[in-house]
Amino acid sequence: MDTTLQDPLVGQVLDGRYRVEARIAVGGMATVYRAVDTRLDRVLALKVMHPGLASDSAFTDRFIREAKSVARLAHPNVVGVYDQGADGTYVYLAMEYVAGCTLRDVLRERGALQPRAALDILEPVLAALGAAHRAGLVHRDMKPENVLIGDDGRVKVADFGLVRAVDTNTTASSGSLLGTVSYLAPEQIEHGITDTRADVYACGVVLYEMLTGAKPHSGDTPVQVLYQHLHEDIAPPSEAVPGLAPQLDGLVAAATARSPELRPGDAVALLSAAREARATLTDEQLDAVPPQAVTDDAGLFGSEDRTSVLPRAVAGAAAGTAADGLNRTSRLEMPPAGAPAGPPPAPPATRAGRRAPRQGVLALVAAVLLALGVGAGVWYINSGQFTRVPGVLALPQKEAEKKLRDAGFDVRAKEDFSGTVDRGKVIDTEPARGKRIRDNGTVTIIVSKGPEVVKIPDLEGTPLEKATQELKDLGLVPGIIRREFNDQVAQGSVIRTEPDAGLKRRPGSAVAITVSKGERVEAPDVVGDSLEDATRELREDGLKVRVAPEQVFSEEDKGEIAAQSPAGGDQLAKGDTVTLTVSKGQQMVEVPDVEGDNVRDAKRKLEQRGFKVNVTRFFFGDTVFDQSVDGGDEAPKGSTITIRVR
Repeated sequence: MDTTLQDPLVGQVLDGRYRVEARIAVGGMATVYRAVDTRLDRVLALKVMHPGLASDSAFTDRFIREAKSVARLAHPNVVGVYDQGADGTYVYLAMEYVAGCTLRDVLRERGALQPRAALDILEPVLAALGAAHRAGLVHRDMKPENVLIGDDGRVKVADFGLVRAVDTNTTASSGSLLGTVSYLAPEQIEHGITDTRADVYACGVVLYEMLTGAKPHSGDTPVQVLYQHLHEDIAPPSEAVPGLAPQLDGLVAAATARSPELRPGDAVALLSAAREARATLTDEQLDAVPPQAVTDDAGLFGSEDRTSVLPRAVAGAAAGTAADGLNRTSRLEMPPAGAPAGPPPAPPATRAGRRAPRQGVLALVAAVLLALGVGAGVWYINSGQFTRVPGVLALPQKEAEKKLRDAGFDVRAKEDFSGTVDRGKVIDTEPARGKRIRDNGTVTIIVSKGPEVVKIPDLEGTPLEKATQELKDLGLVPGIIRREFNDQVAQGSVIRTEPDAGLKRRPGSAVAITVSKGERVEAPDVVGDSLEDATRELREDGLKVRVAPEQVFSEEDKGEIAAQSPAGGDQLAKGDTVTLTVSKGQQMVEVPDVEGDNVRDAKRKLEQRGFKVNVTRFFFGDTVFDQSVDGGDEAPKGSTITIRVR
C-alpha cells in the first residue's frame, strides 16, 4: 500500500507555489517530499518540519539555520537549498532533488564495498565537509543516511539540520546530545563539545562501515555503544577483512582516534590523507572484494536497480574509450570473475650430464652420509619440528600467555561464557593440551567471560569506587553515573542501580549508577555578617568554611562578609564548602573641586572618580556654585555627590 496516499500534504500546493507529489522519507524533525516548483517548472525536494514542532522556537531556529548555513555553501557535493518559507503551520525548505539512493541503501543491499568504491564515495563527502569546515560550519550528524548517491553517480552530503558555526557555542544544548549514537565522537558524548574533528571521527566510522559492512561498535543498548566510543579504540578494519591494505587501517585509525588532538584537524586534512593513501595502493588492493560483500548470479553491480550509483554503460561501447576518463565519483562495479588459471608452465628440461666414474671408497662415504641425512630428515619431519601444547587450563590469561610464549608458540585469545571457570581464566586451548604442534605454531586460548547471565548485585550504601569495581569483576559495565541528594545514604555511596539489584543481565551489559550527594542543605545568606558569626552559622548547618585570601572593597563595613560562594539560598549537600570573602570596607576617594565648572565638565570629573552625580538647578544657569562634599574631602567610591547649578 502506498503510504503517501494517507499524507495530507500529498497533492496539495504549499505556499501557492510547490505542488507536493510524493513522500520520500520521514525523520524525527521533518518529512521530505518530492515536489514541483510550479513557478519555475522544476522538480525539487521539499523538507517540511513536523507541525507539532513548528511551535517550538528552538526547532524552528535550527530548521531555518540549516537553510542559511547550506545557502552559504556553493559546492557540487552539497545538496543545495533554493528557498525557505512557511505556509500556516508548515515550515519548509525547498532543496535540490537528487534521484538515487543513500549510502545506507547501498550498504544494506551490498554489504561491504571494495576499497576503490569506498574511497570514491569518501572523497566527495570530505570535499563537501571541507567546504563547510572552511566556511566555519560543523555538520554534527554525518552518517550513511545523509550521503546521497545520484543515479548519475554524483555524491552529495545532505541534512545540515544539526549544523553549528564553529565559533559559536558548540556544546550540546540544554544537556541534550545531538547526533546519531554510532557516529558520535568521544568528546561529544563526554563533554558535549563539537568541532570539525567530530565530523572527521564520524567520517572514519563511515569509512570503516563501507570497508567491513558493519559498524565498529555494537551493543544491545545505546549506553553500551556510547561506553565503547569512550573507552575502546576502533579495531583496524583488516581484522574483519583479512588482507585489507594497512594504509586503510591507518586512515581509519587516524580519523577515529579517541583523542581529538590526534585526528586530522578538519575534513580537508583527512581528504589529503585519503588521497595520499590511495596513491600508494595497487589496483589489486583497490579492487579486492571483501568477504562481507553480497553477490548474486547476475553480478553484484550489474542489475538495473535504483541503488546503482553510476550511469549505465552504453551497450557495445569499446573498452578504453574516452568515457573511461569521466570523473566518476563512485565506482561500485565488482571486478569480473578471473579466468581460470591455465596449467603451470612445464619446468625447463634439464640435460643429464654423464656421471664421472667414482671410486669405491667415495661411493661408500656418500652412501653413509645419505643414510644419516635421510634418518635425520625422517626424525625432523616426524618429531623434531613439533612440540606438545602445555597445559594452561584455569590459569589467568596473562599467566597462560606467558607460559605458551616461553614454550615458543604465538598466542591468540578469544572469549566464551563459562559457568564453572572464573572470569579471566582459561577454559580451553586450540589445539588442546598435549597435542603436537610446530615449534612456531599458534595456540588460541579461550578465556572465560564468566556465566552467560549475571545477577545485578545490591550495591545500596556501597562507596562508588568499590561498587564500580564489583560490577567490573562480574563482567558488567559501569555506565552513566547520576548524583542526587539523599538523607539516608552517605555522600559518595550508591543509592540504586539501573537495572535494579537482583535482575539478570548478560556480561558486558551497562549498569547506570545513582550516587548520593548527601543530605540537602540550603546555604544561609551571611553577606553583611561578621566573619565569626558567618562561620558559626555555616558550621551549624553542616557546611565547611573557606576564607578567601584576598579582601575586597565593598558596601559592607570592614571585617564583614562582602560575598559568599555558593550564594545564599543555593542547594548544597552537608559537608560542602562555602567560600567567604571579607570586606575591607568602603573605598574612600578624594572628591574633586568642581565649583565654577559647567555642568558637563563637573559631571565628567566626578564620574571619572567613581561617584554618582545628582544635579540641582536654580534658575536657568549652567555653572556649579556649590557641591554636597567639598573638593579635597574624601567620600566612599560609588556614593552620590549633589552639585547645585545656576
